[in-house]
Amino acid sequence: MDRLETRELLYFVALAEELNFTRAAERLGMAQPPLSRAVSRLERRMGVRLLERTSRRVELTPAGLVFLDECRRLLQGMDAAVRRTQQAARPARLVLAVRPGTGSGLLSQLLRSHDGAEPELVFTYDQAGALRDGTADIALLCLGSGDLTGLLTTEVAEEHPIALLPRDHHLVRRAAVTSAQLRKDPAYQEQCPPVGLDEILDRVALGQLITVVGSGAADRLPREVTAVPVTDLPATTLALGSTQQASRPDIAAFVHIAQRIAADSKRLPGTVA
Repeated sequence: MDRLETRELLYFVALAEELNFTRAAERLGMAQPPLSRAVSRLERRMGVRLLERTSRRVELTPAGLVFLDECRRLLQGMDAAVRRTQQAARPARLVLAVRPGTGSGLLSQLLRSHDGAEPELVFTYDQAGALRDGTADIALLCLGSGDLTGLLTTEVAEEHPIALLPRDHHLVRRAAVTSAQLRKDPAYQEQCPPVGLDEILDRVALGQLITVVGSGAADRLPREVTAVPVTDLPATTLALGSTQQASRPDIAAFVHIAQRIAADSKRLPGTVA
C-alpha cells in the first residue's frame, strides 16, 4: 500500500467529525463528489470500511473510530513538528508554560535569577499539552495533577495547601483548618476554579468562594483575603517538565537554577509552615 497523503487524512477527519458529506465538503472548501471519491479510494487502499453510509446518515465503523484517533494524533504531531522547526530557526529563547497562579513565588525568583533573555511565559491550564505540541520548551507542573506520560520532570519545590478565606470569616481565627470544616461552608469549592489567581482572590474577597491553593500564592493576597493552613491535605510537588526531545543546555540551566533556589529557601516564599 502506498503512503497516505496528508490531504487524505484531512478529508477523512473532516468527514468523521461532521458525519455529513455536504458540511465536510464546505468545511474543506471543495465540492462533495471529489470528497466522496477520495474517501472511497482511501477505504479501498486500506482494505477497511471506515464509514457506514445510508441515504439518511453517515456513521463511523469501529475501525473508523480508531483511524480518526490516529489521524488526529498524526496531524497534531505534524503541527508540533512545524512549530518546533520554526522555533529552532528563531533566535534562542526559552518558552515556559505556567498555570495561572501556580508557584508564583518560585516563578518570580526564577525569572530574576535566569541569565540571558527573560523566558517567554505562556499561561495555560494544559502545560503538558503545550510541551507536547511544541508551544512551550519547558513547563512548571504540579505532579499528580495530570497525564505526564513521555515527559521528563525534575522536582523543584513543594507547596503546602492553604485555604483562602474572606478576612471576616469565622475560620480565620484558627491556626489551621481541615477540609471537613471547609466543606461546611456553601461557598467552598474543592476543585479550584480554572481561572487566574487574581479572579480567584476577587471572588474570595467578595465572599463568593472559598477554596484551597498552594502556599506559593500567599505572597499575593490582598488585605481582604486571609490564608489558613489546611492540615489534612497533602502538599503539592512542583516540577519542571520538558519533552524528551528538548534536552537543550538552556533548559538544563533553567532546571539547575530552580533546584538551587528550592534548596536555598527550603520552602517557597510565602509558604505558611
